[in-house]
Amino acid sequence: MDFLQDYAWIIWLALILVFVIIEVVTVDFIGLMLGIGGVGGLVASLFHAPFWLQVLIGAAIALLLLFAVRPPLKRWLNKGGDKAKTLVDALIGQSATVVNDFNGKPNLAKLANGETWTVQLDDPKSPQLQDGDHVVVTAINGSTATVAREVRTTTK
Repeated sequence: MDFLQDYAWIIWLALILVFVIIEVVTVDFIGLMLGIGGVGGLVASLFHAPFWLQVLIGAAIALLLLFAVRPPLKRWLNKGGDKAKTLVDALIGQSATVVNDFNGKPNLAKLANGETWTVQLDDPKSPQLQDGDHVVVTAINGSTATVAREVRTTTK
């Protein structure tokens, strides 16, 4: 036990290093909070506190930071995040024009962003799509876009 007491500061430095590496890899503030708790344990070891007290101090600081500081810190950093839709979410709501496939069937649509997708109507009871129909993407199911007929208003 004397060995652990004498060299606890090395253990704390190693733990702090591990937590900092974890934080750099994950960027989730968990490693940072645990590392700061490790600094508390290191400071306690420098004051020759018993090892069990060092662990208790380090754990208490880490838990306090994890539950009291990390959530508001994450909210503050994420509040200005990019709200732009990406990937499949960006396709929902896009307008498209129905085009014929290589067999001459109107089951493809050229989206406003230039992509061509296989399409199916969201209402199977409605009349079949025709070449040139204007539709709006309502969902993406695998590689098929579910579409609804676009209601176009004319202005005079």
